[in-house]
Amino acid sequence: MSAVLCSVTARIVTALNAANGTGEHETAMRLLKVVEEAGEASAAYIGMTGQNPRKGTTHTPADVADELCDVIIAAAVALHSFTTHPPAVLNAKLHAAVRRLGAHTPHPTH
Repeated sequence: MSAVLCSVTARIVTALNAANGTGEHETAMRLLKVVEEAGEASAAYIGMTGQNPRKGTTHTPADVADELCDVIIAAAVALHSFTTHPPAVLNAKLHAAVRRLGAHTPHPTH
């Protein structure tokens, strides 16, 4: 998953670099986009659970899942600003998380 995610986001990064440049401001904006998307995921969850009595239930689990995907994409795009090897960094982090849980990662089958 992580190699595919980083491959696709590399294309997004190329387009963003062409449109917006690669300076410090753009790097900050990409990082802030992760926070923005996380806020939208949180808002969708609040809407799904009906926690705002004035609005009621406004979202579905599918809406939350959609917003979480946006968080993942934004984070993967931002990751490209902080390393030249996003797939390796993400894979290492995923495997470290599994080790902390004491779980084992299955070997992918092709």
